[in-house]
Amino acid sequence: MTVPALVEEVRSEHAQARSQALHTLSKIGDRRAWPAITRALLCDSDDEVARSAWRTAVVLVPDDEVPELVAVLATQLGRGGREMWLSLSRALVALGEVIEPTLRAAMTDPDPRVRAHAIATEKLLRDPDAGMAYAIEEAKRVVALGGTGEGE
Repeated sequence: MTVPALVEEVRSEHAQARSQALHTLSKIGDRRAWPAITRALLCDSDDEVARSAWRTAVVLVPDDEVPELVAVLATQLGRGGREMWLSLSRALVALGEVIEPTLRAAMTDPDPRVRAHAIATEKLLRDPDAGMAYAIEEAKRVVALGGTGEGE
């Protein structure tokens, strides 16, 4: 009874309603809600909605749709500030090693923010205890030196 109402709410014109509905869906974990997690939500211009959509998508995504989710999430690399980076990196890392090829490709992106975010995410994937702040600073250093993070 609750899931259909929440699914309807993720289509709201109000960002807060979308974000709260997504957050609740992530807590419920009912995979029947997966079709409601659209590319538009994953790329929403409102940061809180996008962050909630990322977390929800990771919880609800069917195994056969993980590669497509990774591809959409990768389009958000470099978005926003530290908190956005951390949220996206956590979502990607939660998907596991399947993200590695996508991260390697992003490490060669012309945008230095995308490269740095991909490097930081890869470091977090390899060492979740290292901490995102350290990973971001290290990634920025690597990018500033012209590297890609691979073998460095």
